[in-house]
Amino acid sequence: MKLPKGYVQVYTGSGKGKTTAALGLALRAAGAGLKVYFAQFVKGMRYSEIAALERFADLIEVHQFGRRCFIRREPAPEDIAAARRGLEAVKSAVLSGSYDLMVLDEANIAVRYQLFTVMELLETVELGGGRMEFVITGRDADPRLLDRADLVTEMKEVKHYYSSGVEARDGIER
Repeated sequence: MKLPKGYVQVYTGSGKGKTTAALGLALRAAGAGLKVYFAQFVKGMRYSEIAALERFADLIEVHQFGRRCFIRREPAPEDIAAARRGLEAVKSAVLSGSYDLMVLDEANIAVRYQLFTVMELLETVELGGGRMEFVITGRDADPRLLDRADLVTEMKEVKHYYSSGVEARDGIER
């Protein structure tokens, strides 16, 4: 099944749920027989979401283009190289025409930390020619991406138990 037209969705904001929303959409797409390319930037650790998506390997292809999360430090040259390799892999996947949904998880963070530019991200989206859906996640989305997007959802943190000292739990936050 191919989509008649693809749109650009951006999930951004300071609240929890951006990746989770993208995962839900990937699962929904796979349920409808759509082929999904799920690229995670910045993240390189094994999370429960990766294990879950691997169960749908016939319809959802998952790639991580990060080493370890560097958000509390400056990115190392290896972080930049991993993200740039990832963006090139995404471009190849887009040009292959094999996918209906491209999820670029934490691509906004990659732009924010200058692992690649917003213009490179926008050029990648345009390679799809409107034939595939794009979902781009991460806080601090660049205004130029927001202008290009067809749908923007901002997750807003109202209350979070992290502030009470609750650590990330397997199966819930990781």
